[in-house]
Amino acid sequence: MPKNLFIHAPNVHQGGGKSLLLALLVAIPSSVKALAQLDSRMTFPGVLPENLNVRFVRPSIWQRLHAEWWLAQNVRAQDTILCFGNLPPLFKLSGYVVVFLQNRYLVDNVKLNSFALKIRLRLVAERLWLAARMANADEFVVQTPSMKNLLEARTKGRMPVRVLPFMANHEEYVRKIQPPEIQKEKGFEFLYVASGEPHKNHRQLMEAWCLLAKEGLFPSLKLTLDRTQFAELCDWLVQKIEKHRLKVENFGSLPHGQVKHLYEQASALIYPSTFESFGLPLIEARQAGLPVLAPELDYVRDVLDPEQTFDPESAVSIARAVKRFMGIEEQPLPLQDASGFIRHILERAK
Repeated sequence: MPKNLFIHAPNVHQGGGKSLLLALLVAIPSSVKALAQLDSRMTFPGVLPENLNVRFVRPSIWQRLHAEWWLAQNVRAQDTILCFGNLPPLFKLSGYVVVFLQNRYLVDNVKLNSFALKIRLRLVAERLWLAARMANADEFVVQTPSMKNLLEARTKGRMPVRVLPFMANHEEYVRKIQPPEIQKEKGFEFLYVASGEPHKNHRQLMEAWCLLAKEGLFPSLKLTLDRTQFAELCDWLVQKIEKHRLKVENFGSLPHGQVKHLYEQASALIYPSTFESFGLPLIEARQAGLPVLAPELDYVRDVLDPEQTFDPESAVSIARAVKRFMGIEEQPLPLQDASGFIRHILERAK
């Protein structure tokens, strides 16, 4: 048993990372003395363990650097340090350092052009930090085999990487096919639980809904986009909804309890994200008994077997998956023989 457990998460305060961090803090054994450095924007729905001391860090470069220095000054040889914010410590520490890496942008070779300049600069800085301070970790922990493969490729196999998936509700999740009549009794048809970063792919999803509208199909869809943080995207969504009269509603960012209520109302989860380190809503939807429509990508297959798959880069492919799930047949290509083709050409030439 370590002398002290340090949880270093000065840059986690929202989304799936927040949910996992809250679950982790509550699960700290009472026999362990724990100290956590947390983002000052972090909110807590309940009471934290009595054996946990929290030191809040304001979201500024100076405060983050000071938090790294504080960590170096207070960690001792028998301590365990869990860096929960994707990055190794800035300084070499005396204790055993575990880095929990969730942000796939830091290890995948994807372009960052679609991000705003401020976010792009932050991700570039974090990539450089990870590369320069990787040796300050004793091991890395990820949630899926895909993330392990990416990280091992980035480190050329020099760093130990373990796959340890966890979440607040660890109940088994298995496919529960729902009869059509049960699906129709639900409050609405489709749900997408996600923030508005570019890889979450809301624009392709909405283009798919526009294609369905042109065919006279108007499935309902509920979103959870923060209207302040992603104002430009939300304004674009409103324009599409009004132009095509779509049955799409954005609830905004919701507490996890309200998100769970949405799972209970939906007929299916649709999840068009182009890449994830874990994909927490996929598991939560399955635990709620929902069918899942998701990309044919490794991160999806790492955690479940979806009812329908699609190409996330194609609005047509997404729309077709929705139609298949709704039991609507796609009209086959109207083939003809060679003589019919020639006849058509000749008739058009008259």
